[in-house]
Amino acid sequence: MPIAPTDSGWDLPFPFVRNRRVDEAEIDDFGHANNSAYLRWADETAWAHWEADGLTRQGCRDADRGMAVIRTLADYSGHCRAGDVLTCAVWIAQSDGRLRAERWYQFRNRDTGETVFRARTWLVCFQLSTGKPARMTRDFARHYHVPDPDLSDAVRAAHERSSLWVLQD
Repeated sequence: MPIAPTDSGWDLPFPFVRNRRVDEAEIDDFGHANNSAYLRWADETAWAHWEADGLTRQGCRDADRGMAVIRTLADYSGHCRAGDVLTCAVWIAQSDGRLRAERWYQFRNRDTGETVFRARTWLVCFQLSTGKPARMTRDFARHYHVPDPDLSDAVRAAHERSSLWVLQD
């Protein structure tokens, strides 16, 4: 069972959460999860969030749209070993509802509650067939919606208290 979305240890309210077990194949020469694994888990979590909204990858192809990561900022604050279970959280923290959005991630060790990873990704919607920026379709705009006031207030507060969230575009 994941750490509950209502748990007070999350940086922002109302995350989408899922558990992810660290596999032996993801362990590096130093005995902990390789840094690249965290970015793969972030991608997996983003897709799980997309699919939890009833959307599909085929729907992206049919709509000729995708979201491209144009920038990532990551903070690795703990170690994960094979067999550890992480609760991976994601939020659509900011969006203009048209072209740009931000995802924020926080991964916590399910057993200890310790935060081991945080990241921000800046995204732009693009047309798959041309690779050029394109307006979000209705499904994209629904998923990458402008955050409600409670989340927007929490995002502003997080910017004030944590250097990871402070970087401006």
